[in-house]
Amino acid sequence: MPRIAFARIMQETNALTPVPTELADFEQSHYLTGDALLAAVDRTPNEVPGFFKKAELAGAVAALRAADATPVPVLSAWASSGGKLSRACFDALADRLTDGLRAARPDGVVLALHGAMGVEGLRDPEAELLRRARDAAGGVPITCTHDLHANLTRARVEAADAIVAYQTNPHRDHARVGKRATELLLGILAGRRPTAAWRTLPMLLGGGKTIDFLAPMRAVFRRMARAERRGEVASVSTFMVHPWNDDPALGWATLAYGEPAAAERLADELAEMCWARRHAMPPTFATASAGLAAARAARVRRKLGVVMMSDASDVVTAGAPGDSTHLLRAMLAEGGGLLTYAAVRDPVAIAAVWDAPEGSELDVEVGGHLDPASGPPLAVRARLERKLTQPGFLRTAVLAIAHLRLVVVEGPAMVMRPSFYRDVGLPLMKADVVMVKNFFPFLLFFLPYNRKTIFVRTQGATDFDAAHRLTFDGPMHPRDPVDDWRPRDRARRGVAA
Repeated sequence: MPRIAFARIMQETNALTPVPTELADFEQSHYLTGDALLAAVDRTPNEVPGFFKKAELAGAVAALRAADATPVPVLSAWASSGGKLSRACFDALADRLTDGLRAARPDGVVLALHGAMGVEGLRDPEAELLRRARDAAGGVPITCTHDLHANLTRARVEAADAIVAYQTNPHRDHARVGKRATELLLGILAGRRPTAAWRTLPMLLGGGKTIDFLAPMRAVFRRMARAERRGEVASVSTFMVHPWNDDPALGWATLAYGEPAAAERLADELAEMCWARRHAMPPTFATASAGLAAARAARVRRKLGVVMMSDASDVVTAGAPGDSTHLLRAMLAEGGGLLTYAAVRDPVAIAAVWDAPEGSELDVEVGGHLDPASGPPLAVRARLERKLTQPGFLRTAVLAIAHLRLVVVEGPAMVMRPSFYRDVGLPLMKADVVMVKNFFPFLLFFLPYNRKTIFVRTQGATDFDAAHRLTFDGPMHPRDPVDDWRPRDRARRGVAA
């Protein structure tokens, strides 16, 4: 029976965020090794508590069990989207991965990588992880999974035997992707090695909302599903790129594995389909004032549930620091009479209130301490309703400020599930307006409560045009006019004209 090592090192980087990601961010969010990792993903998995029972590694282990292969756990390290990893953080994680692989001496390796990680002083860190992993494991085959917002590179295609990305947005096929990457690995070990074909587009945005079951991207996702179902190729992925990553060769990409001619045809066809959708821009978001006015007008919907308000300029799950005060100010100034739940990340405010007893009236500044450019701190008079410590969020305080209930967290303010508010004693159905700091997954998680969704733009690291100030390897759509994607594609892939 082949012995297959499996591991995860995942973080999505926003290069515009000044708050670095350190080793402690991984260890405090999700870090498992050895038997503890195997127990979390095997048989009755609970892979990432609070987020996913079955994700990539559970899918991988299920595929290994079905094939009578032996799963060998190494490590699983995951941190919230955020700023670049420090080099010390990256090297520590890479060393732990390679030490585990040397000890495991596996016949093959499956890695779960995000594909949009950034590291100070290192370009394409995931390609570096793949190279180091292969060396440590003795040159055995390696396949890996990616988020569909990964940035595909030539170095990464060459470093992996196969890369498989999610085919859903909002993402809900993590386990399927882990299973497919493992099946490809087992096929390679059995002598069935598919050929890779890929294309890369100088394109940051397009495809409208980029949701897989809505136009205009629905046809692209259906074409991928049909190609795999009919056996045209062994695997196919489309990467819609995280637009706040600072790789100069950033852009959408397509990737297919199979018989060479068929894989080339499909990669090219999908690239043309994506390019044809480049002018379908993401929707224009409301101002904070307009969003609050719309929430106030939605009287019937508020009686039947809640109005969800996404702080689209400060989306923590896309790497923003989570300490913007723009929307908070508007909620306090213009949201009177609307019971509102909101959140902010602020270790400074937590330290200021932590020793006070619950029920205290306090003067405190919240927000604006991690990234002053996201907005200055907001001075408030608040009642400290509750204090608690939570995994991932760390020290947490609930402040009552007039009609606003503000959840202040020490760790990343990943507000995308109802449990974020329920776990601190804030019942969802009592609220009128509930803030999230997320683009897509909250639409699924809050479905039982959500009666109206409002995306609000203020100013921050996840504005869609924020990446326009980054440096690329040439003109980039939609910042610049680009008529033909093929010259840059050939240059990036190293293919002669």
